[in-house]
Amino acid sequence: MFEATSEKLRAAGIRVGADQTDVEVRLMEEVLAPFSVALRGEAMRMTRVYALLYCFENSVRELIRARLLDKRDANWWTSDAVPKRVRDLAESRFAKAKENTWLEGERSDPLQFVDFGGLSDIIVQNWEHFTDLIPTQHWLKQRMDELEQARNYIAHNRLLADTEFRRIEHYIGDWLRQVGV
Repeated sequence: MFEATSEKLRAAGIRVGADQTDVEVRLMEEVLAPFSVALRGEAMRMTRVYALLYCFENSVRELIRARLLDKRDANWWTSDAVPKRVRDLAESRFAKAKENTWLEGERSDPLQFVDFGGLSDIIVQNWEHFTDLIPTQHWLKQRMDELEQARNYIAHNRLLADTEFRRIEHYIGDWLRQVGV
């Protein structure tokens, strides 16, 4: 009940409780304090693009899930909607995650274990359900392939050049204008 009321107050522009931004900044400063100023600066630059890619990748998963639930059925994951290679790899990772009970995180949705590139493979496999959103398969593959390369670069903690930041923002902007969220 308090959460619902506080959300209404926040929506009206009224501050409720601690300022989450200040708390997060202080926490980040605390956690990063042992590292050099140069490393902290690079980490803060990369935080923005990581967050953007995280939101993008998971919004693509949400789109796939929603579309295939609507256009196919609740069993879309185990049907021919998912290429066998994509499903087998995801299910292998899913099973491994269930074995590693010490590592906490998402373990209820096999779609969370699909590689970034596998997401576009699922869309292409079900092209008829996405043609109203995505102009061509080439458009999809071009953006997803380039974003996957940048995503993997970031996932291995390598610093991107400023031009790559802009390319990522541009491609995700294209997607959002075309597909929406």
